[in-house]
Amino acid sequence: MAGAGSILFACNMNSVRSPMAEALAKDILGPEVHIESCGVFAGILDPFVARVLEEEGIPIPSRDPQTFAKVEVDKFDHVIALTPEAAAEARRAGAKVTYWDTPNPTDVRGSDLDVLAAYRTCLHGLRAKIKEAFGEG
Repeated sequence: MAGAGSILFACNMNSVRSPMAEALAKDILGPEVHIESCGVFAGILDPFVARVLEEEGIPIPSRDPQTFAKVEVDKFDHVIALTPEAAAEARRAGAKVTYWDTPNPTDVRGSDLDVLAAYRTCLHGLRAKIKEAFGEG
């Protein structure tokens, strides 16, 4: 995937994976790349997302989670779906989609330390995929 252009990350609720990817990509690629995220449904930003981003010194997204209905999908050079449901919704909206299978850290059960470890694993996996796909700004 050459050149960043503009990027839309999408997942199911725009509350965990896609806002995490948005924040990471903005940190890695810089302000000259237009980056947003959305979900099939609108959720609320997961507090564990804010926590692991803050641990890395990365600002959390400043807007509320949004759905595909709030985004002009065709205006993005890259639409990256992090869930099968988001990939299907993006295709229905007419986008050419790249799918990154991204495990959901909310599926992990256990102590706060166990859950945080899952979120950190998700963050590090997304960081590696963003750098591989787009390099570093």
